[in-house]
Amino acid sequence: MEEKHDLFGKCPFVTAQKIIAGKWAVVILQNLSCKTLRFGELQRLLPDLTQATLTKQLRSLEEHGLVNRYVFPQVPPKVEYSLTDIGKEFKPVLESISTWGEKYIEHIKLSEDN
Repeated sequence: MEEKHDLFGKCPFVTAQKIIAGKWAVVILQNLSCKTLRFGELQRLLPDLTQATLTKQLRSLEEHGLVNRYVFPQVPPKVEYSLTDIGKEFKPVLESISTWGEKYIEHIKLSEDN
């Protein structure tokens, strides 16, 4: 059997898992699916996320081609993040995760009532 890392780019599940493996990747993608955001705006939306982790996650998502990083030619520098075309293709997945998450939250509530 092939090693898991050898399946990247071959198996859709391994490929997707590697790209969204970061703890905050899905939440960052969800926030960027709504609109283009600056680094500071993303930081304010995710207060539990450190600056270093946000930077690392954004770089990873950019490396994998899901996020655009646009640096405006000005001083001080202004940087905006948005989804690429393939990143926008992830929106239905985010909607499915949201739907499932809502159902699971309801499941937890019902389990607590019993």
